[in-house]
Amino acid sequence: MRLDDEAESQNVEDRRGDGYGGGGGFGLPIGGKSIGIGTVIIALAASYFFGIDPSLIFQGASVIQGQQQPAPQSQAHRPAANDQLSVFTRKVLGNTERTWEHIFETDLNRRYAPPTLVMFSGATPTACGTGQSAMGPFYCPGDQKVYIDLSFYDELRQRFGAGGDFAQAYVIAHEVGHHVQNLLGVSNKVDAARRRMSEAQANQLSVRMELQADCLAGVWAATAGKMNQQLLEPGDVEQGLKAAAAIGDDRLQKQSQGYVVPEAFTHGTSEQRVRWLRQGLTTGDMRKCDTFAARQL
Repeated sequence: MRLDDEAESQNVEDRRGDGYGGGGGFGLPIGGKSIGIGTVIIALAASYFFGIDPSLIFQGASVIQGQQQPAPQSQAHRPAANDQLSVFTRKVLGNTERTWEHIFETDLNRRYAPPTLVMFSGATPTACGTGQSAMGPFYCPGDQKVYIDLSFYDELRQRFGAGGDFAQAYVIAHEVGHHVQNLLGVSNKVDAARRRMSEAQANQLSVRMELQADCLAGVWAATAGKMNQQLLEPGDVEQGLKAAAAIGDDRLQKQSQGYVVPEAFTHGTSEQRVRWLRQGLTTGDMRKCDTFAARQL
């Protein structure tokens, strides 16, 4: 990819080095969250002197923490990092912003509200709970942020054999695709439907959700390539397709446990992910990404 002339996004938080341990330090894990030692002392004192059930205070603290996730203290005073991967990430995100602004305006006659991308190391607080590097890149609809530990780029290359700029850009574009789904109301509908289903049925719906995000990533690349004909270079598309194939559920399950359990698929097979990414790449039309109406994925 030729990103030299691409403007960097300003919608980026760099939390690397903030020292968030995801539950470490002086805290107790209550309901999946870490409760500070001060809260514990208050709860015990209230129980001793006033007969208040300490679990009520723990629950209240959990609610407050869920509503007010702590922002990294140093973010406001930290200049933008100039390491290669962070610059690359900001440029790709900036391109997705300009591309989706164009698509929303021309195809939907509406304004595109871009997500914020958070770069972190190890773990970080999110509106969806504690984000862990082991989860890989993910999107949280609760705060409309994309989260990525940039070490995933190395894992993509070393573990999955899918290196290259476009493979890395595809990862970002896929998560931005989830943001597009959120803006269009798809996420809420899917979440509501999943709550009424069995686990196997909910997994099938998740697969359709993920494959649509793959297709939307392809739409971004196709549209961005038309807007800037110097952006994509020979071999870029093949890199993206290789990355999609590398992270299919069937391949990942085979690598990790030696066998495949289709009922547990949540993202789609390698073949399906390649097919829907290619669908977006070849059509450049988000209307062709209706995986929920497709009879065959």
